[in-house]
Amino acid sequence: MAETVDVPIIAPDVPVYAHPGDAGADLVSTEALRLEPGQRALVGTGVRIALPDGYVAFVVPRSGLATKHGITIVNSPGTVDAGYRGELKATLLNTDPEHAYDIAVGDRIAQLIVMPVSRAHFIPVDALPDSVRGDGGFGSTGYQKNGVPS
Repeated sequence: MAETVDVPIIAPDVPVYAHPGDAGADLVSTEALRLEPGQRALVGTGVRIALPDGYVAFVVPRSGLATKHGITIVNSPGTVDAGYRGELKATLLNTDPEHAYDIAVGDRIAQLIVMPVSRAHFIPVDALPDSVRGDGGFGSTGYQKNGVPS
């Protein structure tokens, strides 16, 4: 069984895990709105939490909304620090180029993932140790499974 942590919450609808073993608990909208193609909006959930020190929460998109309707979160994941006590909101974006999307009060719009987080102790140095990857990034391994350059 995964570790659990008590998180004090103020919410009209407490986030719920849809299935046993799910990482994200569903956040629902507290407002009704229409997202036109290409439009984004900051959407309230009514949820306020008090994470314990050493924890972080991430507001992430729902895969079904993204796949079926092109609805995603602009700053995904949205980071909720332990010291934040305001309302959790999601900046939703309609990526569908042709169709608007209507959101009703109570619609599941995002998920909340709570996890422990390590604090880094940054140590200034003049050089970094070598690694197999080095400074390769942003597509440096290609896109095709068979190794053909892409």
